Amino acid sequence: MNEQITKEYVVAVNELHKTFHVGFFRKQVQAVRGISFNVGRGEIFGLLGPNGAGKTTTIKVAMGLIGPTSGSVTIDGKHSHNPASRTNIGYLPENPYFHEYLTPEELLDFHGRMCGLPKATRRKRRDELIEKVGLKEAARRPLRKFSKGMLQRIGLAQALIGDPQFLVLDEPMSGLDPIGRRFVAELIEELNRQGKTILFSSHILSDVERLCHRVVILHKGKKVAEGTLEELLKKEAATETLESLFMRKALESGE
Repeated sequence: MNEQITKEYVVAVNELHKTFHVGFFRKQVQAVRGISFNVGRGEIFGLLGPNGAGKTTTIKVAMGLIGPTSGSVTIDGKHSHNPASRTNIGYLPENPYFHEYLTPEELLDFHGRMCGLPKATRRKRRDELIEKVGLKEAARRPLRKFSKGMLQRIGLAQALIGDPQFLVLDEPMSGLDPIGRRFVAELIEELNRQGKTILFSSHILSDVERLCHRVVILHKGKKVAEGTLEELLKKEAATETLESLFMRKALESGE
């Protein structure tokens, strides 16, 4: 992809393929198969699809955690294998893991140091974020005593400690109760109003419908469609995928 074109987007994914070799016989598994999409500055952009669709693999390539088999991902015009591409990113993985003996204050102070924040700045940001995510009363409690929802909240705080302009959130509402889901959704909306670009993945249609300006639907590693939900519902292939996701959601919620 032309370097000048990639600079017009926060994220540009171009013909991305990722193949894993698993097991003793090194069986090939194609997790991502030739997907392309762009994320514009200031957007809330959703990766929608069932488990195994390739959402997390795509995000891991963008974060430089794994390399592509072919194709590319650029962030602010820099290839994802270049550490400089991640200098202004906040990232929350699907299953965040933190040292369980740390407290929220210690965790955020540690991540603030990794972001290069001066002591006074990172402590001010730390205290502000702990209050923002509703963990003020648990600020000195070890993380091993946290619930899933509380860990998700502190995960969001660590993603924000460096005040990034681009946030990547992998299934940020997974496993949360309705109150937790509402809190995360409102926080995403607030951050976007502040001018931040947000890419997040989900298999829950209502979350994507409420939050996203545009969506890419992935299914078995391929891009089915891209656009607003209104546009996608007019396309036969996308409608079929959305219907299957609606069925999945109904089964999961017991409706």
